[in-house]
Amino acid sequence: MVRAWILPILLVLSGAAVATGQFSKGSPGTAAALLLVFLALAGVHSPLIFPRAIGAQEAQRLSALDGRPVVFWRPGCKYCIRLRIRLGRSARQVHWVDIWRDPAGAAAVRAANDGNETVPTVVVAGRPHTNPDPVWVREQLSPSA
Repeated sequence: MVRAWILPILLVLSGAAVATGQFSKGSPGTAAALLLVFLALAGVHSPLIFPRAIGAQEAQRLSALDGRPVVFWRPGCKYCIRLRIRLGRSARQVHWVDIWRDPAGAAAVRAANDGNETVPTVVVAGRPHTNPDPVWVREQLSPSA
């Protein structure tokens, strides 16, 4: 869990340092703007923008029951962030598995990607798809989900 927060914490600390430097040079407006940019980057790279992650076994069980896709992801992955943002509200209809928190999820991703932990890996109807187009993932969601 700590590993997922390293990048956001570094972004906040870096932003605070840069903002402090700008403030001390007499540019409070620039300091505030830079701090906001760093805070936004920290937020986007944190696990907070993703729906609650569950374990791989639970996600696969639920997917078998409701037919929803399972997305294996990790914090800080720009392709995972792109998928999450492009799914919008539909992201809550997908089962999310954080491979840094779930060793079984990481193993499932390695099994689907020739031993590599390439994310996002989306499993639809038992078939893995590595870094699929977000539009395609949205199309896989059932209308009743």
